[in-house]
Amino acid sequence: KELRTMPDSRDPSELLSPELLARLERLELVTRKIFRGRLKGERRSRRQGQSVEFADFRNYVPGDDLRFMDWNLYARLDKLFLKLFREEEDLHFFALLDASTSMDFGDPTKLHYAKQLAAALGFIGLVRADRVQLETLGGSRRAQAPVLRGRRSLWQMLEFLADVQPGANLPLADSLRHFALRNSGKGILVLLTDLLDKRGYEQALRVLLAQRMDVYVIHILTPEELEPDIKGDLRLVDCEDGEVTDVTVSRPLLDRYQKTLAAFVAGARDFCTRRGMVYMLASTAVPVEDVVTRYLRQRGLVR
Repeated sequence: KELRTMPDSRDPSELLSPELLARLERLELVTRKIFRGRLKGERRSRRQGQSVEFADFRNYVPGDDLRFMDWNLYARLDKLFLKLFREEEDLHFFALLDASTSMDFGDPTKLHYAKQLAAALGFIGLVRADRVQLETLGGSRRAQAPVLRGRRSLWQMLEFLADVQPGANLPLADSLRHFALRNSGKGILVLLTDLLDKRGYEQALRVLLAQRMDVYVIHILTPEELEPDIKGDLRLVDCEDGEVTDVTVSRPLLDRYQKTLAAFVAGARDFCTRRGMVYMLASTAVPVEDVVTRYLRQRGLVR
């Protein structure tokens, strides 16, 4: 038999190939919402302010700054108009990685796949001078990368991701609530998770609604979870709480599993859609390049 080598999740070079980096350089992250950055960056905004690029005129309203009055138009038309300028501002991109024990499953593992997606999207942001911040939910330790900017931060981002290991199984709602208390700004937030939490995902995702962010939920599952190929008498052990269940796997049981999974996925998609969040199911069998350049482009996250 051919010996397969698992990717080393601690090796930064395993996360992004040079070929993928070359394709990602041509992309940019897109937000569906108007945001207000604290610093002026290299991204054009839809709101109008006081930068160097002229955008339009509007009628003068008492209280407007007279420094931006167009006196030439006043001399010609005897009407007061204010000059409007297009302002540039930052986009803040957050990637939150579920690092609970259930993510340490598959070949590649769901956590390794989440790291690759976070690295790919983070790199797009770094190339475009966006502010990029990564954080783990659960895991062996609570980890938060510093705010990164510019392609020179690529290796720092990859080293942070390579060091993320599965561990503590904190409730997803508690982890997201901790994130929300420390980050109240706007921008794009991508949650990379398998949504496997016995307490449910609804309360956790509701935490993100108050953030005024453009939220994407990427639901990561393995082919074995989507199409299990098992049979016979098995003892199943929950990797997160150690609960043991003895089952006899039969065709009717697998059919019932497929119906339950389909209902779970449909419920998560509907929950997100109704609340303005974008949901996407991602199998670890699909190349990360396809997810980013095709499926996330279709959903408006990149262009």
